[in-house]
Amino acid sequence: MEQEVVLENGTEAFSVWQSPPSPIYMQFYFFNLTNPDEVVNGEKPVVIEVGPYTYREYRPMENVIFMENDTKIAAVNPKTYVFEPNMSKGLEDDLIRTVNIPAMTVMELYKDHTIISKVISDLMVARSIGLFVARPVGELLWGYEDPLLNALKVFVPTLEDHFGLFYKMNGTDDGEYVFLTGKQNYTDFARVDMWKGQSSLNWWSTVECNMINGTNGASFHPIVTKTEKLYMFSSDLCRSLYATFDSELNVMDIPAYRFVPPSAVFANVTVNPDNAGFCVDGKCLGSGLLNISVCKQGAPIIMSSPHFYQADEKYVDDVFGMKPNKMEHQTAIDINPLTGFVVQAAKRLQVNVFVEKLPVFSQTGDVRTLVFPVMYLNESMLIDADSAKKLRAVVTEASVVINIPFIVIGLGILLGVVFMVLLYLQRAPQSTAAERQPLLES
Repeated sequence: MEQEVVLENGTEAFSVWQSPPSPIYMQFYFFNLTNPDEVVNGEKPVVIEVGPYTYREYRPMENVIFMENDTKIAAVNPKTYVFEPNMSKGLEDDLIRTVNIPAMTVMELYKDHTIISKVISDLMVARSIGLFVARPVGELLWGYEDPLLNALKVFVPTLEDHFGLFYKMNGTDDGEYVFLTGKQNYTDFARVDMWKGQSSLNWWSTVECNMINGTNGASFHPIVTKTEKLYMFSSDLCRSLYATFDSELNVMDIPAYRFVPPSAVFANVTVNPDNAGFCVDGKCLGSGLLNISVCKQGAPIIMSSPHFYQADEKYVDDVFGMKPNKMEHQTAIDINPLTGFVVQAAKRLQVNVFVEKLPVFSQTGDVRTLVFPVMYLNESMLIDADSAKKLRAVVTEASVVINIPFIVIGLGILLGVVFMVLLYLQRAPQSTAAERQPLLES
């Protein structure tokens, strides 16, 4: 059994880890703003969810190098996305009106610089650049040349003048990982040891919040119990998090445990003091939100669950069109507890932007201070038929092996009972005859 749960060339576990056989899909849902002028004048945003825009995701492990006597393995994990029109409700050229993220980022960065902010504001007026923008889905995701960034590039030649939520993230990796193979301890199977050459992060203000814990979420160690916390490191969220047992279920006739991140993971510091390290510049957000501006070049990006699921009610109420529900917006991972193989999963995250009135920028008008939802993603997988067949065989075989001692004990007890009955039957007629003899004689 040990060989099956180690990242070692030739094993099924290594094959699945290196090249996941089950199809993975990335779905994007955008929030189209219907009342931009009213929002600038201080009214509540009204958004309509559109999508999904679905992409097939390919994520092989590449540049694989075994290290330190096969106890560690280095690799990069490039992800490639291919649009699937038949699984989408819309096309990549659909126009979406949303907050102008480059403009909001620049305004936030220079709001305290009187002269520079005046120059930027005048530049925005001259080029008709406002707080909101309408762009095609494909550009918002994969990138476009932004007019404001392009104009500022004259003053800052090193400035990147393209912007996209997933700009330069199609066909590229997020840095080199070093994983533990599980050779020394099965619970270390596929656990992240280092990322980008570092064993911890440096964005957050406490040692605990900067820890790189767990796997990358695609694999887990065998013999998963209901009482443990499953840790995962997410470069998307710039942090580690954990999931706890939620329920038992069957996926394609394979027994599974569903694990979900509890609300405490993203709770505010009053509910969960351990999250104090995720406060940025001494400012702590409410429950259900994470400010990741520290790892996104200062862009005022705030992550949450879709529709602010499990977040403070305030964020839901601030925007018309938010309808959080567990079934559609919860992140969940279904794991076969014997092998640790993921049989079904759905990672759901929402990208939001912090928007506020900045007196030095007329473009912000009288906008309310709010967390504006831009889009959310649903990255999902379901085990394919061939893999499910293999896994069912492994689970059945293991079940038989595990139950052999009980079968032997059961057979032993049964044989013992049969032996006693036979012994009794063998002796019973003799004793009956002996008992009847005196009665006949009398």
